[in-house]
Amino acid sequence: MMEKMILILILCIFANGTANAEEETRQYVKFPPKLQLKQLSNMRDHMAALNGILESLAFDELDEAADIAEKRLGLKARHSHDTGNLAKYMPKGMKQAGYNMHSAATHFAEVAKKGNLESAYEALIPVTQSCVECHAAYRTR
Repeated sequence: MMEKMILILILCIFANGTANAEEETRQYVKFPPKLQLKQLSNMRDHMAALNGILESLAFDELDEAADIAEKRLGLKARHSHDTGNLAKYMPKGMKQAGYNMHSAATHFAEVAKKGNLESAYEALIPVTQSCVECHAAYRTR
């Protein structure tokens, strides 16, 4: 059951990214060079955090998953990601997708701390869905 849920989550994350591989339809968002590097670094950290969350869930370590989510993806983590400077260049929808992801990560952490694995997986879906929606709509290169 757990392996199936992990596979479904991974497929959901990447399925939308390959849907329009032949024709680029995403809105280009131009950041100054240093901020573009910061934004890409943030996205890589988000992916690493999601990987850590999934790994923790796979080993039934819900407190660890919650800790990763809150510290690296949650609402409080926005400040460490320099979102104030980055947000100046983001379209409204991109800002909203980012907020949705951070908010969903905080909610996931709260749910995971309660110790129910199935509920934690369900609470992770809005986190990854926000990522999919943003990456499907926007690009920086």
